[in-house]
Amino acid sequence: MTDLQKRSLLKAAALTAVAAAALVGCGKKEEPAPAPAPVAAEPAKPEPLKIAFAYVGPVGDGGWTFAHDNGRKALEKEFGDKITTSFVENVPESADAERVLRDMAGQGNKLIFGTTFGYMEPMLKVAADNAGVKFEHATGYKQLENMRTYDSRTYEGAYMAGVIAGKMTQTNTLGVVGSIPIPEVIRNINAFTLGAQSSNPKVKTKVVWVNGWFDPPKETEAATSLINGGADVLFQNTDSPAVLKTAEAKGKRAFGWDSDMTAYGPKAHLASAVINWGPYYIQATKEALDGSWKAGAGAHAWWGVKEGAIDIVSIAEDVPAETKAKVEEVKKGLLEGSFAIWKGPITDNTGKVQVAKDSVADDQFLGGLNFYVKGVEGKVPGAK
Repeated sequence: MTDLQKRSLLKAAALTAVAAAALVGCGKKEEPAPAPAPVAAEPAKPEPLKIAFAYVGPVGDGGWTFAHDNGRKALEKEFGDKITTSFVENVPESADAERVLRDMAGQGNKLIFGTTFGYMEPMLKVAADNAGVKFEHATGYKQLENMRTYDSRTYEGAYMAGVIAGKMTQTNTLGVVGSIPIPEVIRNINAFTLGAQSSNPKVKTKVVWVNGWFDPPKETEAATSLINGGADVLFQNTDSPAVLKTAEAKGKRAFGWDSDMTAYGPKAHLASAVINWGPYYIQATKEALDGSWKAGAGAHAWWGVKEGAIDIVSIAEDVPAETKAKVEEVKKGLLEGSFAIWKGPITDNTGKVQVAKDSVADDQFLGGLNFYVKGVEGKVPGAK
């Protein structure tokens, strides 16, 4: 390219720049860049479901309330920040229960669990006044459109404990510390005795009632009375480890109840019949979260070995292998539905046949059970 051509190109470029500047000076502006599309706002995170538990005893009772609180902790682990939980312990089965339950509803809890039989009537009153709250009552039998009931088949654990007790007794006398004489407890006494008789037809069962769920001094006194009466293996339907501790102190054997109580009497401990409330609490909470929770007449859950709610654990090393195998056989039968604890003939301790031969008692029968089976001494308090 010649010098003349280079100068021409430079001149043309300069003229173009001058023209562009003139256009800007005349008010000609470049079009602005298009604005970015608006970003959709993220949906607000739902508030966590507030869940409350009313406990009849202290969370450290080592038994019933301890088991329920383990279920509460299982909830927190399962659902994380989708829920928040709280509890009130040592709530009496009285007018105080109604006050506590009303307070729970007033604090915005939308799912409330009452964990003992004596809360039934107070919870009915509170549920009737709080239609937007879901109520769950343990071991009861009355329901509303926003209140349902749930229970565990504790008699299954009692039966398996009985299988062990029948083999381990040396006096053929078993002792039971009973709490309150309602069908739930009477079922457990009878199932324990039936299990023991399956291992040792010679056994008899003595019962001492303490008329309360958690009363360590009275439980200790009752256990001592049974031992003085010849019982060398003790069972309980009370909430503290006092019975096991008493057996340990007096050189006898006993079982844990509701939770694994091995640590409270390691030498006396034969096994613990335990309840795992976690599966039910997780299921109920899932339903509350996804909108499938339903209540109303007949809304009752009764879970046992089959649902993972009942087990017998920490069987002592000196229990014979064949007895352990029998317990496992019973457990497998309960899990699969091939074994029935309440299969006749079952006779009460007056000689009356309560369940005919080859018949199996249904849940309605068990729900109103009010007699002692053959082998249990005495009479059910209040029974006609």
